[in-house]
Amino acid sequence: MRRMSDAAHSHHPEAKREVSDLAREVGRRRTFAIISHPDAGKTTLTEKLLLYSGAIREAGSVTAKAGTAQATSDWMSIERERGISISSAAMQVDYRGYVLNLLDTPGHQDFSEDTYRTLTAADSAVMLLDAARGVQEQTRKLFTVSRERGIPIFTFINKLDRPALDPYALLDEVESTLGIQAVPITWPIGDGPDFKGVYERTNNRLHTYERTERNARRAPVTTAAPDAEEVTAAIGEAAQRKLIEDIGLLDSALPQLDRERFLAGEITPVFFGSVLTNFGVEVFLDHFLDLAPPPGDLVTTAGVLHPTDPDFSAFVFKVQANMNPRHRDRTAFVRVSSGVFHRGVQAVLTRTGRDVKLAQAHTMFADERATVDAAYPGDIIGLVNPGTFRIGDVISSGPGVQLPSFPRFAPERFATVRTKHTDRHKAFRKGLEQLAEEGVVQLFYPAQGARDPILGAVGQLQFEVFEHRMREEYGVEVLFDHQPYRVIRWLSRTPEKPVRFGMLVHDADEQAVALFRFEGEIKYFEDEHPEVKLADSPGATDVVRL
Repeated sequence: MRRMSDAAHSHHPEAKREVSDLAREVGRRRTFAIISHPDAGKTTLTEKLLLYSGAIREAGSVTAKAGTAQATSDWMSIERERGISISSAAMQVDYRGYVLNLLDTPGHQDFSEDTYRTLTAADSAVMLLDAARGVQEQTRKLFTVSRERGIPIFTFINKLDRPALDPYALLDEVESTLGIQAVPITWPIGDGPDFKGVYERTNNRLHTYERTERNARRAPVTTAAPDAEEVTAAIGEAAQRKLIEDIGLLDSALPQLDRERFLAGEITPVFFGSVLTNFGVEVFLDHFLDLAPPPGDLVTTAGVLHPTDPDFSAFVFKVQANMNPRHRDRTAFVRVSSGVFHRGVQAVLTRTGRDVKLAQAHTMFADERATVDAAYPGDIIGLVNPGTFRIGDVISSGPGVQLPSFPRFAPERFATVRTKHTDRHKAFRKGLEQLAEEGVVQLFYPAQGARDPILGAVGQLQFEVFEHRMREEYGVEVLFDHQPYRVIRWLSRTPEKPVRFGMLVHDADEQAVALFRFEGEIKYFEDEHPEVKLADSPGATDVVRL
Protein backbone atom coordinates (compact mmCIF):
# COMPACT_ATOMS: atom_id res chain seq x y z
CA MET A 1 0.00 0.00 0.00
CA ARG A 2 1.28 3.45 -0.84
CA ARG A 3 2.19 5.76 2.00
CA MET A 4 -0.77 7.91 2.79
CA SER A 5 1.14 11.16 2.40
CA ASP A 6 2.04 10.25 -1.18
CA ALA A 7 -1.47 9.06 -2.02
CA ALA A 8 -3.28 12.00 -0.52
CA HIS A 9 -1.36 14.53 -2.59
CA SER A 10 -2.55 12.90 -5.84
CA HIS A 11 -6.00 13.39 -7.37
CA HIS A 12 -6.56 9.68 -7.70
CA PRO A 13 -9.93 8.31 -6.44
CA GLU A 14 -7.96 5.97 -4.16
CA ALA A 15 -6.45 9.05 -2.47
CA LYS A 16 -9.91 10.44 -1.69
CA ARG A 17 -10.98 7.07 -0.34
CA GLU A 18 -7.93 6.94 1.95
CA VAL A 19 -8.72 10.45 3.27
CA SER A 20 -12.34 9.51 4.04
CA ASP A 21 -11.15 6.22 5.62
CA LEU A 22 -8.78 8.23 7.81
CA ALA A 23 -11.57 10.61 8.91
CA ARG A 24 -13.81 7.63 9.75
CA GLU A 25 -11.07 5.89 11.78
CA VAL A 26 -10.29 9.12 13.68
CA GLY A 27 -14.01 9.55 14.46
CA ARG A 28 -14.29 6.13 16.11
CA ARG A 29 -11.32 6.55 18.43
CA ARG A 30 -11.43 7.58 22.08
CA THR A 31 -8.04 7.93 23.79
CA PHE A 32 -8.26 8.50 27.53
CA ALA A 33 -6.43 8.07 30.83
CA ILE A 34 -7.67 7.05 34.27
CA ILE A 35 -6.43 9.15 37.18
CA SER A 36 -6.91 8.27 40.84
CA HIS A 37 -5.45 7.97 44.31
CA PRO A 38 -3.84 4.58 45.01
CA ASP A 39 -6.47 1.97 45.94
CA ALA A 40 -9.42 3.86 44.45
CA GLY A 41 -9.85 0.97 41.98
CA LYS A 42 -8.05 2.17 38.85
CA THR A 43 -6.48 -1.08 37.71
CA THR A 44 -9.77 -2.82 38.48
CA LEU A 45 -11.62 -0.33 36.23
CA THR A 46 -9.07 -1.00 33.48
CA GLU A 47 -9.82 -4.71 33.81
CA LYS A 48 -13.57 -4.19 33.67
CA LEU A 49 -13.31 -2.13 30.49
CA LEU A 50 -11.45 -5.06 28.96
CA LEU A 51 -14.07 -7.46 30.29
CA TYR A 52 -16.92 -5.50 28.70
CA SER A 53 -15.12 -5.26 25.37
CA GLY A 54 -14.70 -9.03 25.36
CA ALA A 55 -10.91 -8.67 25.39
CA ILE A 56 -10.69 -10.88 28.50
CA ARG A 57 -13.25 -13.30 29.86
CA GLU A 58 -12.66 -12.96 33.58
CA ALA A 59 -11.47 -9.82 35.29
CA GLY A 60 -8.44 -10.15 37.57
CA SER A 61 -8.24 -8.04 40.70
CA VAL A 62 -4.96 -6.38 41.78
CA THR A 63 -5.05 -7.89 45.26
CA ALA A 64 -6.06 -11.25 43.81
CA LYS A 65 -7.02 -14.04 46.19
CA ALA A 66 -5.53 -17.47 45.57
CA GLY A 67 -7.38 -19.01 42.66
CA THR A 68 -8.65 -15.75 41.14
CA ALA A 69 -7.00 -14.05 38.19
CA GLN A 70 -4.16 -11.50 38.60
CA ALA A 71 -4.81 -8.10 37.03
CA THR A 72 -3.75 -8.08 33.39
CA SER A 73 -2.35 -4.58 33.11
CA ASP A 74 0.21 -4.50 35.95
CA TRP A 75 3.18 -6.08 34.21
CA MET A 76 6.17 -5.22 36.37
CA SER A 77 6.83 -7.72 39.15
CA ILE A 78 7.09 -4.99 41.83
CA GLU A 79 3.55 -3.92 40.82
CA ARG A 80 2.26 -7.47 41.17
CA GLU A 81 3.89 -7.77 44.63
CA ARG A 82 2.52 -4.49 45.96
CA GLY A 83 -0.79 -4.25 44.12
CA ILE A 84 -0.13 -0.70 42.89
CA SER A 85 0.43 0.59 39.36
CA ILE A 86 3.80 2.24 38.88
CA SER A 87 4.31 2.32 35.12
CA SER A 88 1.71 3.60 32.67
CA ALA A 89 0.48 0.82 30.44
CA ALA A 90 -1.43 1.45 27.22
CA MET A 91 -4.14 -0.87 25.96
CA GLN A 92 -6.48 -0.89 23.00
CA VAL A 93 -9.90 -2.51 22.96
CA ASP A 94 -12.85 -2.52 20.53
CA TYR A 95 -16.19 -1.68 22.09
CA ARG A 96 -19.46 -1.21 20.22
CA GLY A 97 -17.79 -0.09 17.01
CA TYR A 98 -15.42 2.30 18.78
CA VAL A 99 -11.71 1.82 19.39
CA LEU A 100 -10.80 2.68 23.00
CA ASN A 101 -7.17 3.50 23.72
CA LEU A 102 -6.75 3.35 27.47
CA LEU A 103 -3.70 4.86 29.13
CA ASP A 104 -3.14 3.57 32.64
CA THR A 105 -1.41 6.19 34.79
CA PRO A 106 0.62 5.42 37.92
CA GLY A 107 -1.58 5.86 40.96
CA HIS A 108 1.34 6.95 43.12
CA GLN A 109 2.28 10.60 43.63
CA ASP A 110 6.01 9.88 43.35
CA PHE A 111 5.30 9.20 39.67
CA SER A 112 3.40 12.39 38.84
CA GLU A 113 5.89 13.18 36.06
CA ASP A 114 5.13 9.90 34.29
CA THR A 115 1.41 10.65 34.75
CA TYR A 116 1.78 14.12 33.26
CA ARG A 117 3.56 12.74 30.21
CA THR A 118 0.89 10.09 29.79
CA LEU A 119 -1.82 12.78 29.91
CA THR A 120 -0.12 14.56 26.99
CA ALA A 121 -1.19 11.53 24.93
CA ALA A 122 -4.83 11.52 26.19
CA ASP A 123 -7.85 13.43 24.83
CA SER A 124 -9.88 13.03 28.04
CA ALA A 125 -9.48 11.65 31.55
CA VAL A 126 -11.60 9.61 33.93
CA MET A 127 -11.13 10.65 37.57
CA LEU A 128 -11.89 7.74 39.85
CA LEU A 129 -12.83 8.52 43.47
CA ASP A 130 -13.38 6.22 46.44
CA ALA A 131 -16.91 6.94 47.77
CA ALA A 132 -15.73 6.53 51.37
CA ARG A 133 -12.78 8.91 51.00
CA GLY A 134 -13.78 11.52 48.41
CA VAL A 135 -11.11 13.67 46.79
CA GLN A 136 -7.73 12.53 48.16
CA GLU A 137 -4.35 14.25 47.98
CA GLN A 138 -3.06 12.28 45.02
CA THR A 139 -6.25 12.83 43.01
CA ARG A 140 -5.89 16.56 43.64
CA LYS A 141 -2.33 16.56 42.26
CA LEU A 142 -3.25 14.51 39.23
CA PHE A 143 -6.34 16.61 38.64
CA THR A 144 -4.15 19.74 38.65
CA VAL A 145 -2.03 18.05 36.00
CA SER A 146 -5.14 17.23 33.92
CA ARG A 147 -6.36 20.81 34.20
CA GLU A 148 -2.93 22.05 33.07
CA ARG A 149 -3.39 19.84 30.02
CA GLY A 150 -6.86 21.32 29.44
CA ILE A 151 -8.57 17.99 28.78
CA PRO A 152 -12.21 17.22 29.70
CA ILE A 153 -12.72 15.06 32.78
CA PHE A 154 -15.30 12.43 33.73
CA THR A 155 -15.81 11.52 37.40
CA PHE A 156 -16.62 7.98 38.51
CA ILE A 157 -17.36 7.54 42.23
CA ASN A 158 -16.47 3.97 43.09
CA LYS A 159 -17.07 1.42 45.89
CA LEU A 160 -20.75 2.19 46.54
CA ASP A 161 -21.13 -1.46 47.60
CA ARG A 162 -19.24 -0.40 50.78
CA PRO A 163 -20.24 2.28 53.31
CA ALA A 164 -19.86 5.66 51.56
CA LEU A 165 -19.97 9.40 52.22
CA ASP A 166 -23.21 11.24 51.47
CA PRO A 167 -23.48 11.68 47.66
CA TYR A 168 -24.32 15.41 48.01
CA ALA A 169 -21.20 15.87 50.17
CA LEU A 170 -19.13 14.08 47.51
CA LEU A 171 -20.46 16.37 44.76
CA ASP A 172 -19.77 19.40 46.93
CA GLU A 173 -16.22 18.21 47.58
CA VAL A 174 -15.55 17.67 43.86
CA GLU A 175 -16.77 21.20 43.16
CA SER A 176 -14.99 23.00 46.00
CA THR A 177 -11.69 21.12 45.74
CA LEU A 178 -11.41 20.97 42.00
CA GLY A 179 -13.16 24.19 41.04
CA ILE A 180 -15.35 22.44 38.46
CA GLN A 181 -19.15 21.95 38.44
CA ALA A 182 -20.25 18.35 39.05
CA VAL A 183 -23.36 17.13 37.20
CA PRO A 184 -24.49 13.60 38.17
CA ILE A 185 -25.64 11.45 35.25
CA THR A 186 -26.35 8.49 37.55
CA TRP A 187 -27.44 8.74 41.18
CA PRO A 188 -26.89 6.10 43.88
CA ILE A 189 -29.68 4.41 45.80
CA GLY A 190 -28.20 3.64 49.23
CA ASP A 191 -24.65 2.42 49.91
CA GLY A 192 -22.81 -0.46 51.59
CA PRO A 193 -25.14 -3.35 52.48
CA ASP A 194 -28.15 -1.13 51.55
CA PHE A 195 -26.84 -0.34 48.04
CA LYS A 196 -29.77 -0.98 45.68
CA GLY A 197 -28.45 0.39 42.39
CA VAL A 198 -28.19 3.65 40.43
CA TYR A 199 -30.74 5.80 38.68
CA GLU A 200 -29.81 7.15 35.24
CA ARG A 201 -31.15 10.73 35.20
CA THR A 202 -30.75 11.38 31.47
CA ASN A 203 -33.21 8.69 30.38
CA ASN A 204 -35.15 7.76 33.54
CA ARG A 205 -33.77 4.26 33.91
CA LEU A 206 -33.16 2.30 37.06
CA HIS A 207 -30.26 -0.15 37.15
CA THR A 208 -30.70 -2.56 40.04
CA TYR A 209 -27.68 -3.97 41.80
CA GLU A 210 -27.09 -7.69 42.18
CA ARG A 211 -23.77 -9.24 43.12
CA THR A 212 -22.56 -11.68 40.46
CA GLU A 213 -20.65 -14.82 41.33
CA ARG A 214 -17.07 -13.88 42.36
CA ASN A 215 -17.77 -10.40 40.91
CA ALA A 216 -16.24 -11.49 37.62
CA ARG A 217 -19.16 -11.72 35.15
CA ARG A 218 -21.19 -8.84 33.75
CA ALA A 219 -23.66 -7.50 36.31
CA PRO A 220 -27.30 -7.94 35.23
CA VAL A 221 -29.18 -4.70 34.48
CA THR A 222 -32.95 -4.22 34.63
CA THR A 223 -34.56 -1.08 33.27
CA ALA A 224 -37.80 0.63 34.33
CA ALA A 225 -39.30 4.11 34.85
CA PRO A 226 -38.77 5.51 38.41
CA ASP A 227 -42.42 5.44 39.56
CA ALA A 228 -43.14 2.01 38.07
CA GLU A 229 -44.30 -0.81 40.32
CA GLU A 230 -41.20 -2.84 39.36
CA VAL A 231 -39.12 -0.12 41.04
CA THR A 232 -41.08 -0.51 44.28
CA ALA A 233 -40.59 -4.24 44.03
CA ALA A 234 -36.87 -3.86 43.28
CA ILE A 235 -35.84 -1.30 45.92
CA GLY A 236 -38.76 -0.98 48.38
CA GLU A 237 -41.11 1.95 49.14
CA ALA A 238 -38.75 3.89 51.44
CA ALA A 239 -35.86 3.86 48.96
CA GLN A 240 -38.24 4.78 46.13
CA ARG A 241 -39.60 7.80 48.07
CA LYS A 242 -36.04 9.03 48.73
CA LEU A 243 -35.10 8.46 45.07
CA ILE A 244 -38.03 10.53 43.78
CA GLU A 245 -37.15 13.32 46.27
CA ASP A 246 -33.43 13.25 45.28
CA ILE A 247 -34.13 13.33 41.55
CA GLY A 248 -36.55 16.25 41.97
CA LEU A 249 -33.93 18.17 43.93
CA LEU A 250 -31.16 17.47 41.40
CA ASP A 251 -33.37 18.38 38.43
CA SER A 252 -34.30 21.74 39.96
CA ALA A 253 -30.87 22.65 41.36
CA LEU A 254 -28.46 21.54 38.62
CA PRO A 255 -28.04 22.48 34.96
CA GLN A 256 -28.46 19.96 32.15
CA LEU A 257 -25.22 18.41 30.99
CA ASP A 258 -23.90 20.62 28.18
CA ARG A 259 -21.29 18.84 26.03
CA GLU A 260 -19.60 22.11 25.02
CA ARG A 261 -19.12 23.09 28.67
CA PHE A 262 -17.82 19.59 29.38
CA LEU A 263 -15.29 19.78 26.52
CA ALA A 264 -14.20 23.21 27.77
CA GLY A 265 -13.43 21.69 31.20
CA GLU A 266 -16.14 23.67 33.03
CA ILE A 267 -18.25 20.72 34.17
CA THR A 268 -17.61 17.08 34.96
CA PRO A 269 -20.29 14.43 34.44
CA VAL A 270 -20.47 12.20 37.54
CA PHE A 271 -21.26 8.48 37.66
CA PHE A 272 -21.70 6.24 40.70
CA GLY A 273 -21.05 2.51 40.88
CA SER A 274 -18.98 -0.39 42.09
CA VAL A 275 -16.22 -1.27 39.68
CA LEU A 276 -15.24 -4.49 41.45
CA THR A 277 -18.75 -5.89 41.07
CA ASN A 278 -19.10 -4.45 37.52
CA PHE A 279 -21.93 -2.24 38.60
CA GLY A 280 -22.46 1.10 36.82
CA VAL A 281 -19.53 0.52 34.46
CA GLU A 282 -21.61 -0.24 31.38
CA VAL A 283 -23.86 2.80 31.90
CA PHE A 284 -20.73 4.94 32.27
CA LEU A 285 -19.21 3.51 29.07
CA ASP A 286 -22.32 4.27 27.01
CA HIS A 287 -22.24 7.93 28.08
CA PHE A 288 -18.47 8.06 27.71
CA LEU A 289 -18.71 7.08 24.03
CA ASP A 290 -21.25 9.86 23.40
CA LEU A 291 -19.43 12.59 25.31
CA ALA A 292 -15.67 11.95 25.02
CA PRO A 293 -13.90 13.81 22.22
CA PRO A 294 -12.22 11.97 19.33
CA PRO A 295 -8.48 12.64 18.76
CA GLY A 296 -7.77 16.35 18.60
CA ASP A 297 -5.17 18.68 17.07
CA LEU A 298 -1.53 18.71 18.15
CA VAL A 299 0.17 22.08 18.67
CA THR A 300 3.74 21.93 17.31
CA THR A 301 6.52 24.46 16.74
CA ALA A 302 5.53 24.42 13.04
CA GLY A 303 1.84 25.13 13.70
CA VAL A 304 -1.21 22.96 14.37
CA LEU A 305 -1.35 19.36 13.12
CA HIS A 306 -4.84 18.01 12.41
CA PRO A 307 -5.45 14.27 12.85
CA THR A 308 -6.71 14.05 9.27
CA ASP A 309 -3.57 15.68 7.80
CA PRO A 310 -2.16 13.17 5.31
CA ASP A 311 1.45 13.13 6.57
CA PHE A 312 2.10 10.53 9.25
CA SER A 313 3.32 12.00 12.54
CA ALA A 314 3.59 10.69 16.11
CA PHE A 315 5.28 11.75 19.35
CA VAL A 316 7.06 9.78 22.08
CA PHE A 317 5.49 10.23 25.52
CA LYS A 318 7.11 7.34 27.36
CA VAL A 319 10.15 5.06 27.13
CA GLN A 320 10.14 1.72 28.96
CA ALA A 321 12.97 -0.81 29.27
CA ASN A 322 12.58 -4.60 29.59
CA MET A 323 8.82 -4.83 29.19
CA ASN A 324 9.31 -8.44 28.31
CA PRO A 325 12.15 -10.17 30.20
CA ARG A 326 12.43 -12.63 27.32
CA HIS A 327 13.23 -9.83 24.88
CA ARG A 328 15.34 -7.44 27.01
CA ASP A 329 14.58 -4.47 24.79
CA ARG A 330 13.44 -0.88 25.16
CA THR A 331 10.04 0.28 23.98
CA ALA A 332 9.20 3.86 23.03
CA PHE A 333 5.47 4.51 23.41
CA VAL A 334 4.22 6.91 20.75
CA ARG A 335 0.84 8.44 20.09
CA VAL A 336 -0.09 8.75 16.43
CA SER A 337 -1.08 12.38 15.82
CA SER A 338 -1.85 12.53 12.09
CA GLY A 339 -1.97 10.38 8.98
CA VAL A 340 -1.66 6.61 9.06
CA PHE A 341 1.12 4.48 10.47
CA HIS A 342 1.98 1.49 8.25
CA ARG A 343 4.60 -1.02 9.23
CA GLY A 344 7.86 -0.02 7.54
CA VAL A 345 6.74 3.61 6.95
CA GLN A 346 9.67 5.94 6.25
CA ALA A 347 9.78 8.86 8.63
CA VAL A 348 12.22 11.39 10.06
CA LEU A 349 13.16 11.74 13.72
CA THR A 350 12.84 15.53 13.72
CA ARG A 351 15.24 16.14 16.65
CA THR A 352 18.17 14.66 14.72
CA GLY A 353 16.91 14.96 11.13
CA ARG A 354 17.76 11.27 10.63
CA ASP A 355 15.53 8.88 8.69
CA VAL A 356 14.04 6.08 10.77
CA LYS A 357 12.38 3.01 9.31
CA LEU A 358 9.61 1.96 11.65
CA ALA A 359 9.70 -1.75 10.93
CA GLN A 360 8.69 -3.16 14.33
CA ALA A 361 5.71 -1.77 16.15
CA HIS A 362 3.39 -3.45 18.60
CA THR A 363 0.49 -2.79 20.94
CA MET A 364 0.82 -3.87 24.54
CA PHE A 365 -1.54 -5.98 26.56
CA ALA A 366 0.37 -6.22 29.85
CA ASP A 367 3.54 -8.09 28.79
CA GLU A 368 1.90 -9.77 25.81
CA ARG A 369 2.53 -7.92 22.58
CA ALA A 370 0.73 -7.92 19.25
CA THR A 371 2.35 -6.67 16.04
CA VAL A 372 0.72 -3.60 14.48
CA ASP A 373 0.34 -3.27 10.71
CA ALA A 374 -1.63 0.00 10.74
CA ALA A 375 -2.43 2.62 13.36
CA TYR A 376 -4.48 5.81 13.23
CA PRO A 377 -4.48 9.12 15.12
CA GLY A 378 -5.19 8.54 18.81
CA ASP A 379 -3.66 5.06 18.73
CA ILE A 380 -0.75 4.22 21.03
CA ILE A 381 1.95 1.96 19.64
CA GLY A 382 5.21 0.68 21.05
CA LEU A 383 8.32 1.02 18.88
CA VAL A 384 11.30 -1.15 19.67
CA ASN A 385 13.82 1.46 20.73
CA PRO A 386 17.56 0.80 20.42
CA GLY A 387 18.30 4.08 22.25
CA THR A 388 17.08 6.12 19.27
CA PHE A 389 14.03 7.80 20.78
CA ARG A 390 13.68 10.18 23.71
CA ILE A 391 10.59 11.44 25.51
CA GLY A 392 9.12 14.37 23.56
CA ASP A 393 10.56 13.27 20.19
CA VAL A 394 8.45 13.68 17.07
CA ILE A 395 8.56 11.15 14.24
CA SER A 396 7.06 12.48 11.02
CA SER A 397 6.94 11.73 7.31
CA GLY A 398 6.40 15.47 6.78
CA PRO A 399 9.02 18.23 7.19
CA GLY A 400 10.56 19.34 10.53
CA VAL A 401 7.78 19.17 13.10
CA GLN A 402 8.79 19.49 16.78
CA LEU A 403 6.86 19.78 20.02
CA PRO A 404 7.21 22.55 22.56
CA SER A 405 9.30 21.17 25.46
CA PHE A 406 7.87 18.41 27.59
CA PRO A 407 7.71 19.45 31.24
CA ARG A 408 10.10 18.07 33.82
CA PHE A 409 9.27 17.70 37.51
CA ALA A 410 11.87 19.07 39.91
CA PRO A 411 13.29 16.25 42.06
CA GLU A 412 13.03 16.69 45.83
CA ARG A 413 15.03 13.65 47.03
CA PHE A 414 18.63 12.77 46.16
CA ALA A 415 20.86 9.76 46.74
CA THR A 416 24.32 8.68 45.61
CA VAL A 417 24.19 5.21 44.07
CA ARG A 418 26.85 2.57 43.43
CA THR A 419 26.99 -1.12 42.68
CA LYS A 420 27.59 -3.59 45.52
CA HIS A 421 29.79 -5.81 43.32
CA THR A 422 32.45 -4.12 41.18
CA ASP A 423 32.41 -6.94 38.61
CA ARG A 424 28.83 -5.83 37.67
CA HIS A 425 29.97 -2.33 36.72
CA LYS A 426 29.10 -2.65 33.01
CA ALA A 427 25.55 -3.87 33.73
CA PHE A 428 25.24 -1.12 36.38
CA ARG A 429 26.11 1.59 33.80
CA LYS A 430 23.63 0.14 31.29
CA GLY A 431 20.79 -0.04 33.82
CA LEU A 432 21.55 3.44 35.12
CA GLU A 433 21.46 4.93 31.62
CA GLN A 434 18.30 3.10 30.51
CA LEU A 435 16.26 3.72 33.66
CA ALA A 436 17.23 7.41 33.66
CA GLU A 437 16.26 7.67 29.98
CA GLU A 438 12.92 6.13 30.89
CA GLY A 439 12.38 8.76 33.60
CA VAL A 440 12.33 6.37 36.59
CA VAL A 441 14.88 8.73 38.18
CA GLN A 442 16.87 11.79 37.05
CA LEU A 443 20.63 11.38 36.82
CA PHE A 444 23.33 13.81 38.03
CA TYR A 445 27.13 13.62 38.44
CA PRO A 446 29.18 15.54 41.03
CA ALA A 447 31.32 18.29 39.50
CA GLN A 448 34.20 17.59 41.93
CA GLY A 449 35.51 14.62 43.86
CA ALA A 450 34.16 11.08 43.53
CA ARG A 451 32.16 10.52 40.37
CA ASP A 452 29.50 8.26 41.90
CA PRO A 453 26.24 9.17 40.15
CA ILE A 454 23.49 10.95 42.10
CA LEU A 455 19.87 10.04 41.51
CA GLY A 456 17.09 12.62 41.83
CA ALA A 457 13.46 11.65 42.47
CA VAL A 458 10.16 13.26 43.42
CA GLY A 459 9.62 10.65 46.17
CA GLN A 460 11.06 7.64 47.94
CA LEU A 461 9.15 5.01 45.95
CA GLN A 462 11.13 5.92 42.82
CA PHE A 463 14.36 4.83 44.55
CA GLU A 464 12.71 1.56 45.54
CA VAL A 465 11.54 0.93 41.98
CA PHE A 466 15.04 1.75 40.68
CA GLU A 467 16.62 -0.69 43.15
CA HIS A 468 14.09 -3.43 42.34
CA ARG A 469 14.46 -3.07 38.58
CA MET A 470 18.27 -2.94 38.72
CA ARG A 471 18.19 -6.24 40.60
CA GLU A 472 15.44 -7.93 38.55
CA GLU A 473 16.30 -6.70 35.07
CA TYR A 474 20.06 -6.05 35.12
CA GLY A 475 21.20 -8.45 37.87
CA VAL A 476 22.80 -5.60 39.83
CA GLU A 477 22.57 -5.03 43.60
CA VAL A 478 22.86 -1.30 44.38
CA LEU A 479 23.73 0.70 47.50
CA PHE A 480 22.21 4.13 48.20
CA ASP A 481 23.69 6.93 50.25
CA HIS A 482 20.79 9.35 50.80
CA GLN A 483 21.77 13.00 50.56
CA PRO A 484 20.32 15.88 52.62
CA TYR A 485 19.42 18.02 49.57
CA ARG A 486 15.81 19.05 48.94
CA VAL A 487 16.02 21.94 46.45
CA ILE A 488 17.47 22.02 42.93
CA ARG A 489 18.48 24.91 40.65
CA TRP A 490 19.92 24.86 37.14
CA LEU A 491 22.78 27.32 36.62
CA SER A 492 23.46 29.61 33.67
CA ARG A 493 27.19 28.79 33.95
CA THR A 494 29.73 27.05 36.18
CA PRO A 495 30.61 29.29 39.16
CA GLU A 496 34.10 30.90 38.99
CA LYS A 497 35.08 30.17 42.60
CA PRO A 498 34.58 27.06 44.74
CA VAL A 499 31.02 26.45 45.90
CA ARG A 500 30.61 26.60 49.70
CA PHE A 501 26.82 26.51 49.86
CA GLY A 502 25.07 23.67 48.11
CA MET A 503 26.58 20.94 45.96
CA LEU A 504 27.65 21.48 42.37
CA VAL A 505 26.61 18.70 39.95
CA HIS A 506 25.94 18.22 36.22
CA ASP A 507 22.77 16.76 34.73
CA ALA A 508 22.60 14.17 31.93
CA ASP A 509 22.90 17.00 29.35
CA GLU A 510 26.08 18.33 31.03
CA GLN A 511 24.31 21.43 32.33
CA ALA A 512 25.58 22.84 35.66
CA VAL A 513 23.17 22.30 38.55
CA ALA A 514 23.28 23.18 42.27
CA LEU A 515 21.62 21.12 45.00
CA PHE A 516 20.65 22.85 48.26
CA ARG A 517 19.52 21.54 51.65
CA PHE A 518 16.92 24.29 52.05
CA GLU A 519 15.68 27.39 50.22
CA GLY A 520 17.74 29.72 52.46
CA GLU A 521 21.04 28.38 51.07
CA ILE A 522 20.12 29.78 47.65
CA LYS A 523 20.53 33.38 48.93
CA TYR A 524 24.06 32.62 50.24
CA PHE A 525 24.94 31.03 46.90
CA GLU A 526 23.66 34.05 44.94
CA ASP A 527 25.67 36.44 47.14
CA GLU A 528 28.87 34.43 46.57
CA HIS A 529 28.35 33.88 42.82
CA PRO A 530 26.72 37.02 41.39
CA GLU A 531 27.78 36.03 37.85
CA VAL A 532 25.53 32.93 37.92
CA LYS A 533 21.81 33.06 37.13
CA LEU A 534 19.66 30.36 38.79
CA ALA A 535 16.65 28.75 37.12
CA ASP A 536 13.97 26.32 38.31
CA SER A 537 14.37 24.31 35.14
CA PRO A 538 16.98 23.20 32.58
CA GLY A 539 17.21 25.45 29.51
CA ALA A 540 13.80 26.28 28.09
CA THR A 541 12.14 23.22 29.59
CA ASP A 542 9.22 23.80 31.92
CA VAL A 543 9.35 22.28 35.36
CA VAL A 544 5.97 21.48 36.82
CA ARG A 545 5.66 22.13 40.55
CA LEU A 546 2.54 20.64 42.09
